[in-house]
Amino acid sequence: MTDNKNRTVAEIRHIFSKHGGNLGENGCVSWIFEKKGSILFDRKATGEDILMEAALEAGAEDVREEENEYELIADPAMFYDVKKAIESKGLKYIKAQISMIPQSSVRLEAEKAVQMLKLMEKMEDNDDVQNVYANFDIPDDVMEKFS
Repeated sequence: MTDNKNRTVAEIRHIFSKHGGNLGENGCVSWIFEKKGSILFDRKATGEDILMEAALEAGAEDVREEENEYELIADPAMFYDVKKAIESKGLKYIKAQISMIPQSSVRLEAEKAVQMLKLMEKMEDNDDVQNVYANFDIPDDVMEKFS
């Protein structure tokens, strides 16, 4: 979100180059991501069976099990209907949004992971950047060292 595209492009290009990356052409990596609805639930507060049943009834595409949460995936066109159906079942979610979900991920170790996290932090700190999407996977032990 910017009022000066040239300034913003220069700032983003600078952030990339300073952190070992480069700015590609418009849309050059969009094929890696798919627009989907995502609803996150705390694993401790939500039963898997109840969530699976509600997700199937609501028309969700998938329920993914993560370490601390469940992620319900829905088609963007069905997102608000799925969200409303989940709410009507009394299930409490952490976060619900339409997002860009990576189709595959790249595992990063130690040095590259730290470099990527610094890049992400700088991108998110830029006032003109609304959203940052990535397809990296960093092991938990490396994440603990960084935080």
